[in-house]
Amino acid sequence: MNIINFTVPPMPYYIVSGLHTFSPGHYHMSRHNIKVFDLLVVKQGCLYMNEGGLTFQVRAGQALLLRPDSHHFSTDSCKEHTSYYWLHFQTVGDWNISEATATAPETEHTRVEHPLHSDEFNIRTFTLQLPQYTSLLQPSKMEELLSQLNQLAPNSHLSDTPFQQQLLFQEVLQQLSASLRHERPSPSKICAEQAASYLRSHFRERITAQQLGENLNFHPVYIARCMKKEYGCAPMDYLLHYRIQQSKLLLMQTSYTIARIAEEVGFNQAPYFSSSFVRIEGTTPREFRQRFS
Repeated sequence: MNIINFTVPPMPYYIVSGLHTFSPGHYHMSRHNIKVFDLLVVKQGCLYMNEGGLTFQVRAGQALLLRPDSHHFSTDSCKEHTSYYWLHFQTVGDWNISEATATAPETEHTRVEHPLHSDEFNIRTFTLQLPQYTSLLQPSKMEELLSQLNQLAPNSHLSDTPFQQQLLFQEVLQQLSASLRHERPSPSKICAEQAASYLRSHFRERITAQQLGENLNFHPVYIARCMKKEYGCAPMDYLLHYRIQQSKLLLMQTSYTIARIAEEVGFNQAPYFSSSFVRIEGTTPREFRQRFS
């Protein structure tokens, strides 16, 4: 299965959508380079499609995402009464297509850095991955969202309607992305995300590798290997960077003393907090705070 990868931000944006019905014997039209992404969500029946040499039978509860730069056409007529939602969208950002086994690619705009370490207000890009062809996890939810979009169409000339359409469209993308994650479960990613969630929830506490393993029911060595694979760092390094990130928020938003901030984010000793801050941020906590004073 192919995956379409979008560099975000900017988010893809909604253009127009609708509901179409085919009687038996009818075909989906043949089109070249339509300049927009075309999402097909079948409500009833089946569409027989080809794009780029790949054939798809899109049945009820399934979705097909057609590319803006390719040729798509029907390989067969509908055998039964077929209804489907269609939605056109586009992006002004970068996108590419990859195989399902590939990891999320970095784009030329992506900064290669520690997953928790960035300048205070820099925008960090990430990759939104959508399956080209998928069985939806919640077909009824997707149909509800697309139906709501259609209901807004008569009011699209009103000033507040486009924003409502974009919000609904973000939920459509979320539904597509969720179906992809469900199809590609990774034990390593699951373990790493559970570990990261635990560390973030308990960062004020004293945490050991053994304690982390006991709470997650994984061996500490396995957790470390998974986090290294998914985040590029060991659990305690992840925790350290997260604590520093939280301390930066307190330095900017409160008048707490350095010693209190160190305690608030899980450091037992203020000098160790300060030395760790300097090592990671390249400046002292006090100097960092003065930037915003």
